[in-house]
Amino acid sequence: MLKSLQGKTVIVTGASRGIGKGIAMRFGEVGCNVLVVSRSLADAQKVAEEIGPNATGFAADVSRGSDCDAMVKAAISLYGAVDILCANAGIFPSAKLGEMTAEDFDHVISTNLKSTFLSVTAVLPEMTKIGGGRIIVTSSITGPITGFPGWSHYGASKAGQLGFMRTAAIELAGKGITINAVMPGNIATEGLDGMGADYIATMEASIPLKRLGTVTDIANAALFFASEEAGYITGQQIVVDGGQILPESLEALNAV
Repeated sequence: MLKSLQGKTVIVTGASRGIGKGIAMRFGEVGCNVLVVSRSLADAQKVAEEIGPNATGFAADVSRGSDCDAMVKAAISLYGAVDILCANAGIFPSAKLGEMTAEDFDHVISTNLKSTFLSVTAVLPEMTKIGGGRIIVTSSITGPITGFPGWSHYGASKAGQLGFMRTAAIELAGKGITINAVMPGNIATEGLDGMGADYIATMEASIPLKRLGTVTDIANAALFFASEEAGYITGQQIVVDGGQILPESLEALNAV
């Protein structure tokens, strides 16, 4: 069993729904103080209420440095420190090349990649002060390993997070701070609402475990990276996809 994280303080960005909400809920379950960060204060507060008295909602646009600084100050004011950052905020609008505008590209890169840099920069002084910390980045299999039409900007942002992480790990190691990434595959979230049973069945058919992942599957990986037991792991990524990236084709699964 992992040693208790009870009493540690975690900031989770993009935490009002989907994977971010799952991460925030899971850290709350193990007794962490949770700052639930979302662009919508009402949505963040709703999740905080679900977690319980050890959680607080906070509104921030983490693509802005001033907002990232404000969320860190809020966590310190409320809970006295920042021990863990889960840099999860991200968007995935679809636009194929030829249709995608420069503004579309910049918006995704800013929300997904720039926000990771800004969030890490914001927590760095506090983690340095307390002598260590854990940073967990939510990347994706899309970009670093796979591709999907309409998501070239999203894929670039997710691959960019891993490039950022590897150098950050070297720079932060001497401060006792680790940084690692979770790479989700197809996860059952609100984003799949309305896609239909046939679409979901097709997705499941391409996964060796024959099911979509849950937000808890991703949250458990983040929890491990935040643990004391993971203290000698930094600059690494873990794929959580039910084996999705392993078959070279659907024929490989049909041959089982």
